Amino acid sequence: MPEVKEAFLLSRLEAAASRYDELNLLLTDPSILAKQDQVQQINKERRQLMEAAELCVKYRDIMSQVSEVTEILDGHGLDAEMKRMADEELKELQGRRTQLDREAAILLKPKDPNDEKNVFVEIRAGTGGLEAALFAGEILRMYARYTEKLGWKGEIVETNQSDLGGIKEATFVIEQKGAFSRFKFERGVHRVQRVPVTEASGRLHTSTVTVAVLPEAADVDVQIDQKDLRVDTFCSSGPGGQGVNTTYSAVRLTHIPTGLVVSCQDERSQIKNKATAMRVLRSRLVEIERVKQDGDIAQNRRSQVGAGERSEKVRTYNFPQNRVTDHRIGLSLHSLDRVIQGDLDELFDALAAADMPE
Repeated sequence: MPEVKEAFLLSRLEAAASRYDELNLLLTDPSILAKQDQVQQINKERRQLMEAAELCVKYRDIMSQVSEVTEILDGHGLDAEMKRMADEELKELQGRRTQLDREAAILLKPKDPNDEKNVFVEIRAGTGGLEAALFAGEILRMYARYTEKLGWKGEIVETNQSDLGGIKEATFVIEQKGAFSRFKFERGVHRVQRVPVTEASGRLHTSTVTVAVLPEAADVDVQIDQKDLRVDTFCSSGPGGQGVNTTYSAVRLTHIPTGLVVSCQDERSQIKNKATAMRVLRSRLVEIERVKQDGDIAQNRRSQVGAGERSEKVRTYNFPQNRVTDHRIGLSLHSLDRVIQGDLDELFDALAAADMPE
């Protein structure tokens, strides 16, 4: 029912435009202008509504033009040439209105309150032993390269390394407004198909890596009682137990009520490591609370990363065919060599587009 959808979108745009006009009027009131805190609040809301108000003007104009051309076509006395021209004009206007419908639907879509936040990306080796750990390391580097290409600040917070340069698990933080909105579709099981470096017979193996994506929690999102924390310090260490430094700069936080454990050893300062570990802990606690509100914690966690089995996947990376396939949207790209180097825009754009309202 296009007419119903059109009326609904227009009513939403009209409401936004009306509120925008009210705010503009308030900014002419001397009593308001004398209160800077109110002025800032009004300007913030005004900026949020500006695009909808401008779109409303375009929408009204198109609707008016469609109405005029339709009225001409419904009249009598049109010769064949005039009717042809009016039909073409109406077709063009309807095309422009359809485009405005899409823009309005995207603009009016409820915003995810976490979209503007920093993000923690947790990567864990799943099924596949050493090969899964090696691929987990490649996934971590893929995200790090993409973050670097965007000019965003990314940092490895926590790693648990395996043999041959792989990782059993790692936490990567991206500090950039809007980072969560870009990375949130990465959650799930990532499957790799290739001949492992450890395979002597040249057989193709399938392994998995799980990815969880958490928005960073603000201080106001969760309060952590210091009495509920156990803080342990230890010497940072590298692969194979090789000493990184001889000071007790690494920090392990244990949240006693939940049993959550977070370690951080990437900074040489114990204070910095503790602060970073607290950021991770806070975000994990908020995620647990969110999951509780949704219902079953275990089931929700499984819905995000599953059990790491080969059959549970959101994306497959097939190295022999140089192909990456995102199973949620049925997209296959024969550019795995570029994707693994951090060329993720095409994938990320397609996933974001698929999430938009029709």
